[in-house]
Amino acid sequence: MSNFASRSRAWLSHVALRVKTMRDFAAIDFETANSERTSVCSVGVVVVRDGRVTDTFYSLIQPEPNYYNYWCQRVHGLGHEDTDDAPVFPDVWAQIEPLIEGLPLVAHNKSFDESCLKAVFRCYQMDYPDYDFYCTCQAAKRQLKQLPNHQLHTVAAYCGFDLRNHHHALADAEACAHIALQLL
Repeated sequence: MSNFASRSRAWLSHVALRVKTMRDFAAIDFETANSERTSVCSVGVVVVRDGRVTDTFYSLIQPEPNYYNYWCQRVHGLGHEDTDDAPVFPDVWAQIEPLIEGLPLVAHNKSFDESCLKAVFRCYQMDYPDYDFYCTCQAAKRQLKQLPNHQLHTVAAYCGFDLRNHHHALADAEACAHIALQLL
């Protein structure tokens, strides 16, 4: 077998494995209370198995540090009245972890959501499981160059998803899951 044929076969099996893997994933979205990545104040998770949504999860979270800045509050509309009685991150993650076990994570802006997850794990001195993370925004930039921008609402609309409650963590995770099923 030629070197080219061997590389082609390896590449094709990588692509086939990736396609199968992206039928099983968990889309995740965080909202933050302030500019600190540890200040997650809500999380939305959409679990996809065999290309179908099998579970969803949403929770408010008491942010750390526990203050809201004007800009973040303006984006998502959450404030102290929403999260002062909410659970802290480790309690919320204890509910999420069994739902996503063994699945890669997908976010529309991987760099933001992954950095939030890592920061809050560090903040609470939790062992980070080194999740595989994929980005639908990066995939959209590669595959949908014709779009005027690659923001979540723009890509979601192009992919046929009506994102009615943008910046609600669960709505954003649902949009991300829909996009991932088409682009990843």
